[in-house]
Amino acid sequence: MPHFSRERERDRESKLLLPSLPLSAMDSQIYGATILLLLFLTSPITALPKNPTPNSAQINSNSVLVALLDSHYTELSELVEKALLLQTLEQAVANHNITIFAPKNEALERAMDPEFKRFLLEPGNLKSLQKLLLFHIIPGRVGSNHWPKDSSETSLHNTLCKDTHEQLTLHHAKSGVKSVGLANVVRPDDVVRADGLIHGIERLLVPRSVQEDFNRRRSLRSISAVLPEGAPEVDPRTHRLKKPASPVPVGSAPVLPIFDALAPGPSLAPAPAPGPGGPHHHFDGHSQVKDFIQTLLHYGGYNEMADILVNLTSLATEMGKLVSEGYVLTVLAPNDEAMAKLTTDQLSEPGAPEQIMYYHLIPEYQTEESMYNSVRRFGKVRYDTLRLPHKVVAEEADGSVKFGQGDGAAYLFDPDIYTDGRISVQGIDGVLFPAEETTPAAKVSPVAKVAAKPRRGKLLEVTCRMLWAFGQESRLTSCH
Repeated sequence: MPHFSRERERDRESKLLLPSLPLSAMDSQIYGATILLLLFLTSPITALPKNPTPNSAQINSNSVLVALLDSHYTELSELVEKALLLQTLEQAVANHNITIFAPKNEALERAMDPEFKRFLLEPGNLKSLQKLLLFHIIPGRVGSNHWPKDSSETSLHNTLCKDTHEQLTLHHAKSGVKSVGLANVVRPDDVVRADGLIHGIERLLVPRSVQEDFNRRRSLRSISAVLPEGAPEVDPRTHRLKKPASPVPVGSAPVLPIFDALAPGPSLAPAPAPGPGGPHHHFDGHSQVKDFIQTLLHYGGYNEMADILVNLTSLATEMGKLVSEGYVLTVLAPNDEAMAKLTTDQLSEPGAPEQIMYYHLIPEYQTEESMYNSVRRFGKVRYDTLRLPHKVVAEEADGSVKFGQGDGAAYLFDPDIYTDGRISVQGIDGVLFPAEETTPAAKVSPVAKVAAKPRRGKLLEVTCRMLWAFGQESRLTSCH
């Protein structure tokens, strides 16, 4: 035993002395590579995580998200990509199943208000677009067999939209039609995958928070994000919008003509309809006028028009009062290039800016489509203006609408800058002036000038006569 222990100690000492022995170049390289290999094999591997995080979750080709992007719901998939929600949905799919209520393409193309769609696609309203889309997704698997069986029952489900406390309501009608919120399900279980499914619905679901964001931007309290049904009809005899056949107690057209409403002083005409100007304030005309002026400024190229309405005149306040009473207006707005051609004399006369603007206000609600259809059908159309008794003449020219005649004509340049059902703003490329009635001046014959003889004063003449008569009388007296 002592013999073997001494051999082991001798071998241990030789191994400890081994690194200090001189080595050749090749031996040193082999020795260094061996040491590195041993260090690599013996060191703990910490670079690769044992459990991947949700951010690194991979979505397979059979996922419901891939099916959504490749499905016939192209409008919804484009909005999802624009809203930058793919990563958020990937994390949701990695955690649990999801149920997507996908509006059909027609609901996002034609049934949605263009102004509301423009609001959603603006870069500053990205959060509103994300809330709207996440409101269509339930964090769970809800198939068509999970709807309530009884028509009197409803089921509430939370959505991926965490910013709102609203829930989606599922209802099963007696007719067998399934609905979610205000939308009917037209294609239940349209796309079914292991991690989720897609139901096709007929319309867009708008949460209250997004609706309030849209209303706050428009500064209106009563506005809908759904396009109203039916287009305005033009009376071919009067070239004006036809009045609805059935009387509407709230929001109906006022009885008082707009020209009488503009007239100062008391009037014996009947009062306007009680709805718009009453205590309910269904029309907030001042907010609508403020909104369309802000739209002119943001649109660009109409700063002079906005400046005249607000600073140079009080027309903005007057227009707000008219709209609050239920009247409608169409504004023909000249652009800055056209306003720059106005001379100082044309604007410096008392009341000149107001008269110019009055001639650009039409007491009707006209859009590009309605005006173009009118001039196409009737040739020339004469629209009343707030500058009585002058009218503005419109006709078709080069596929557009031309206002006025001759050198003072202006073309429809930027159509439908602002349209909200009460105020319509149409951009034109010229300032309109009414055609003045010119009559030939009567010829005046030249009158010959006669040089008048200088006459003495009446008093001097009478005095001379009296002196002459007194001299004659004294002469006769001396002779006698």
